[in-house]
Amino acid sequence: MSDSRQCRLPSAGNIEVVLVGTEEALRAVAARDARFDGTFIHAVRSTGIYCRPSCPARTPKRDNSEFYPTAAAAQAAGYRACRRCLPDAVPGSPEWDLRADLAGRAMRLIGDGVVDRCGVRGLAEALGYSERHLTRVLTTELGAGPLGLARANRAHSARVLIETTDIPFSDVAFAAGFASLRQFNDTMREIFGRTPTDLRGQRRGAPGGAGTVPLRLPFRAPCDTAGALRFLRRRALAGIEECRDGSYARSLRLPHGTAVATLRPADTHFACTLRLSDLRDLGSAVARLRRLLDLDADPIAIGEALGADPVLRGAVARSPGVRVPGAVDGLEIAVRAVLGQQVSVASARTTAEGLVAELGSELAHPEGGVTRLFPTAEALAEHAVSALPGPRRRAETVRDLAVAVAEGRLALHAGRDEAELRADLERIRGVGPWTSGYVAMRVLGAPDVLLSGDFALRRGAGLLGIPEEPTALQAHAQRWSPWRSYAGVLLWETASSGPPGGPTT
Repeated sequence: MSDSRQCRLPSAGNIEVVLVGTEEALRAVAARDARFDGTFIHAVRSTGIYCRPSCPARTPKRDNSEFYPTAAAAQAAGYRACRRCLPDAVPGSPEWDLRADLAGRAMRLIGDGVVDRCGVRGLAEALGYSERHLTRVLTTELGAGPLGLARANRAHSARVLIETTDIPFSDVAFAAGFASLRQFNDTMREIFGRTPTDLRGQRRGAPGGAGTVPLRLPFRAPCDTAGALRFLRRRALAGIEECRDGSYARSLRLPHGTAVATLRPADTHFACTLRLSDLRDLGSAVARLRRLLDLDADPIAIGEALGADPVLRGAVARSPGVRVPGAVDGLEIAVRAVLGQQVSVASARTTAEGLVAELGSELAHPEGGVTRLFPTAEALAEHAVSALPGPRRRAETVRDLAVAVAEGRLALHAGRDEAELRADLERIRGVGPWTSGYVAMRVLGAPDVLLSGDFALRRGAGLLGIPEEPTALQAHAQRWSPWRSYAGVLLWETASSGPPGGPTT
């Protein structure tokens, strides 16, 4: 992400903020630089089409180029999506990895489908602002209001269903969140310049069966896919997660139903097969899986910042494109963080597996070893104390955490402000800074959290010649900001696999 931001006043009278300067954007388009895909949208006045920066089409004249922060902003200006480069199917902006402001938090919830389920009022309430203020901020920052941004997401979900399934268009419209078949048809023609029938005729890949959606989750290269899968494998819970033959599968509890996602890495994307009990959950499932794998990160910016420290350079070179795995369920991560306090990863995993076996509900349609869902807040609130072995205080903390979630006093979603979330968590007896920091890092994708009190992280630091004592480690880590979460993953990897140059397990 560039530090330069360009603000200009287009003829329509709305302030438009582009995440890179005009000259940088023009160079990226001329070079067809895929690193900028998702960072901004390139629109061409002479054709009325918007593209990703790496589009292979002929570079237009400079005066014909316009730049927008989002596809929704380009659509609002009257442009339609390019048929060659599919600009709606790129990694999200790495801006959201850094930004914790209202616009950034709103974008994460819009991607999760909150507007489609709860309307603009529901989105505003989740963020703690008025509808009017939220709309004004998003229009100023992103070139479109919450309805326009949600409409762009809805259109992309519909296109995925059209091109990867054989379900009737009326069902596609309903699943994608359109109010009517007519609205669905009009939107697809307006945004993509083709009817749903035309899009299905341009099918990409083999169609899935009823409720099964095969798709690609693109990322910016490089991406340490092996490292991300190792992280998940070391923490995988039997019953809700399964790792085999280079793939990772897990269950998801979604707003309208359940799903099982199977993920397998490729050169430029993760191949994903989603088996959904309700197709309306497609957009939400994709957003959560992208956060789980941290697919919208900017690996070049992260690698340059962390590699500038000589003692960390070898770890960066060993894991190019390091990712910080996120979460598909905030409650699950919070409970697992409590169970992981002051114990090893293996011990915490064993305890959590027992909880899943006793309190997790069974999937109606299991897939291989993925047979259950993580327990609900209600189940944990009622039974955690009796179900959890070991210290009673820990079991009571899990219960109190679940009660707060079940009663609506604690929200664990990606739209939370980091400081407020950490304060809410630490009000619960038994939850300290390590736990709240771990939850912020994984649920919010907070990029600048260093768990300096973590034993394994400190051990990894010591192996690299970095001071292990928490205060000294924090002082050294100031040079890694704003990417200390990524540095922490590198230190965990060092603790598990040894310093760079040794074997990787």
